Amino acid sequence: MSAFSVTNVSPGQKWIAGILVAGYALITILPLVWIVATGFKSSADSIAYPPTLLFEPTLEGYVNLFTTQTRQSPEVLAANPPQTWYDGIVHERGLVIAGPSRFGERFMNSVIIGFGSTFLSVFLGTLAAYAFSRFKVPLKDDLLFFVLSTRMMPPIAVAIPVFLMFRSLGLNDTHAGMILLYTAVNLSLAVWLLKGFIDEIPLEYEEAALIDGYTRLQAFYKVVLPQAATGIASTAIFCLIFAWNEYAFAVLLTSGTAQTAPPFIPTIIGVGGQDWPAVAAGATIFLLPVMVFTILLRKHLLRGITFGAVRK
Repeated sequence: MSAFSVTNVSPGQKWIAGILVAGYALITILPLVWIVATGFKSSADSIAYPPTLLFEPTLEGYVNLFTTQTRQSPEVLAANPPQTWYDGIVHERGLVIAGPSRFGERFMNSVIIGFGSTFLSVFLGTLAAYAFSRFKVPLKDDLLFFVLSTRMMPPIAVAIPVFLMFRSLGLNDTHAGMILLYTAVNLSLAVWLLKGFIDEIPLEYEEAALIDGYTRLQAFYKVVLPQAATGIASTAIFCLIFAWNEYAFAVLLTSGTAQTAPPFIPTIIGVGGQDWPAVAAGATIFLLPVMVFTILLRKHLLRGITFGAVRK
């Protein structure tokens, strides 16, 4: 019988694993590639059937995304020749740029609400998780289950009560209201994730710091937080993804001032109907902040997922 090793795999097993991983990556990234490609198609190519794989790239979708346009007569177009490259793209379709669109405002609303709620969720979640992990809290198990139960309800189940409450408090269509709402939803996830990370930090480190003269707050800030940085980064990524992509509450509670990008992008209408290149361009730009944030913290995310998996 040949010896079998769990750690030393054969070349054939490596090839099979590599093919499976490459195939899975190709399947998962294909929709993203299609969205990015659609953003560089013309309106005709975006709705062509069968779909066009080879096409002449154009920035028409991005110009439509960031501008509002009006149709003008040939005389007006001839009297006002295009001054910039994006004016030229619009002129080719018998239109002129009337001003900027609202996509920039909606995108900034997503940035403010998404990152604001993520910061609050992680900040409050870290404090609550530390209390649950280190102190004898009365009815701790019951409180932890109650915190977790808030995550079990679908958003539509509490949509009407939240709408009525926000209307009474004047929080409808406000940045503060959406930040507070997303913080409340994400807090349960933050508490449970961070409690697991803090539980893995040996209590002896804090006890040694307290013996050296640190206060409880100083021990938390200088001993616990640096070691929990991996968990905090991982939790921040998950909280941001939820707040960034949330659609149901954004549709119900915002319409103008605080409307985020998810409910705005599908409403982009062109001259002849739905402007699919502009929608795809908006979706592409909308993906970038979370993608960059995740790439910057990818090392912490990988360590956070495997934290505590191997014990001495």
